Amino acid sequence: MSDENSRVVVITGGSKGIGRAVALQFGGEGAKIIIVHYDPDESAAQETLNVLAEMDVEGESHRIDVSSFEAVEALFKETISRFGRIDVLVNNAGITRDTLLLRMGEDAWDSVIRVNLKSVFNCTQAVIRSMVKQRGGRIVNISSVVGVIGNPGQSNYAASKAGIIGFSKSIAREVAGRGVTVNVVAPGFVETDMTAVLSEKVKEAFLQQIPLGRAGKPEDIAEAVYWLCSEGASYITGQIIHVNGGMYM
Repeated sequence: MSDENSRVVVITGGSKGIGRAVALQFGGEGAKIIIVHYDPDESAAQETLNVLAEMDVEGESHRIDVSSFEAVEALFKETISRFGRIDVLVNNAGITRDTLLLRMGEDAWDSVIRVNLKSVFNCTQAVIRSMVKQRGGRIVNISSVVGVIGNPGQSNYAASKAGIIGFSKSIAREVAGRGVTVNVVAPGFVETDMTAVLSEKVKEAFLQQIPLGRAGKPEDIAEAVYWLCSEGASYITGQIIHVNGGMYM
């Protein structure tokens, strides 16, 4: 098991896809992993925890609605109380409710903004006082190429992901003097459950826009996230790292 000097890492949307890959990446160093998810059941989260256990890594999962300020505040207070600190926060939780603006209902807008953007505010505010006090910490927020270039039928998703970028740059300026870095990773077209539901025609259209000629894998994103949380990236803050195979340059 990881010892008392291991980093404490919180990952939202950590049960599968990019979040799982990030959890396993940090698991490789023996970090304490706290997975936050809102799946209908615990099966995906448990699968991730099982892999971490095979790596002899201490992990746990919590099913909460990260768009709820109260739920997030309670979880982070309890986590900091038990471990004494949180060293890394990866805000990865996200949903899509795609449709053209002409057909978009208010709920499709509000739900995406709440889960994708408000959750980043909730989790960051819940951890930032502790990181400032300990004079160190790493926050990585997962945006999207869509938040930079836009995409028809995803005005709500694009707005939420663009908002993450502006939020991250602002917070990076607020806390840099305390040794806390805040950065963004913006994935392109990545093979996850979110993209698996797309038609082959849509997938092919995406692939034609990628110079490297393939979709990304969750591990590609996890590598970038992990590096931003390393000592090697200690002089990097307020930046957007695009991981998209050249889809956007």
